[in-house]
Amino acid sequence: MKRLFTSESVTEGHPDKICDQISDAILDAILIKDSNARVACEVAVTTNFVLVTGEITTNCHINIEKIVRKTIKQIGYNRKDEGFNYKTCEVIIILNEQSKDISVGVNKALNSKDNAIKTSSIGAGDQGMMFGYACNETEELVPMPIYLAHKLTQMLTTVRKNNILEYLRPDGKSQVTVEYFDGKPIRVDTIVLSAQHNENVSKDKIEKDLRKYVIDTVIPPELLDEKTKYLINPTGRFVIGGPQGDSGLTGRKIIVDTYGGYGSHGGGAFSGKDPTKVDRSGAYSARYVAKNVVASQIASKCQVEIAYAIGVAEPVSILVDTYNTGKISDDEITKIIKKHFDLRPGAIIKELELHRPIYKQTSAYGHFGRRDIDLPWEKTDKADILKKEVFA
Repeated sequence: MKRLFTSESVTEGHPDKICDQISDAILDAILIKDSNARVACEVAVTTNFVLVTGEITTNCHINIEKIVRKTIKQIGYNRKDEGFNYKTCEVIIILNEQSKDISVGVNKALNSKDNAIKTSSIGAGDQGMMFGYACNETEELVPMPIYLAHKLTQMLTTVRKNNILEYLRPDGKSQVTVEYFDGKPIRVDTIVLSAQHNENVSKDKIEKDLRKYVIDTVIPPELLDEKTKYLINPTGRFVIGGPQGDSGLTGRKIIVDTYGGYGSHGGGAFSGKDPTKVDRSGAYSARYVAKNVVASQIASKCQVEIAYAIGVAEPVSILVDTYNTGKISDDEITKIIKKHFDLRPGAIIKELELHRPIYKQTSAYGHFGRRDIDLPWEKTDKADILKKEVFA
């Protein structure tokens, strides 16, 4: 049976991704000085304007405006004609401390049995459900559509920053439609690529260059055929982009950040949140578990749901779905997961060393399936342990 599935990605110059990067740059800067800080930092951008807001509790001082301008400069908004410039944009900062009603539950889990505040007794920073997913469609154990979409936007940025295509500007998007047969990816059906550019370049040149320097260098040729459709800058013009063309907000690209819609999403965003927020640490641990299950060959697909209550350390529930690909039942896999993975927030933070400043690098091109950066939740160090439980 044939079916089509589509995922999208955006470049680091997309308005929403600018906000994600600023939020995580602020988080990283704080964690360097105060690893126990509580950070929930959100950013909004529009034409030459940046608003930084949220709740931050820390004993250190950082220069937030300097971080904002440095991040925007690194992305590439340094031209006066783009309507958004790291030197001239207005930066407004409005921050408060974390609510004491929340922090009391995080500092000391409601179901902790001793009086000492230990890492393992940290309560969840909020209620909610988090999902992790893995499949064997790619070596990175992520779905092929989102994997290819991210590779295209990364290459768009590479050819821009390396001045291979000097007319490109920071904003851009990709979209990849993959055709599946009996559940396996067999070909790329459609590629949509939109790249911001200056006014002095023709549509024909953009199409030829993006095909040569981006698409043909990223998409494996065996996935392309004479029926593959290419839609490059389909509106014909993409000069006005970035925050001048559209406002941006932290956490508005959650499907881009995860699995491209291939699997479930609990709804919580990642960027700007310290790891006591289970929106982030819970989703990372769910991916860690699912990836190890697939890497162990217990199943070829695996989705893990973990649910939390605010202030409570132990998960409310854990649900495993292997889409009928498991070598054993999903209930049996759940029991093995509970045996080998401690999914309390404090234990997750300790196991994956999440109090480190590692987050800005995740804020564009996806949080999962990355080989270009070293992310602890992408380890498959427990795959052999899980395999022995089933195949020994």
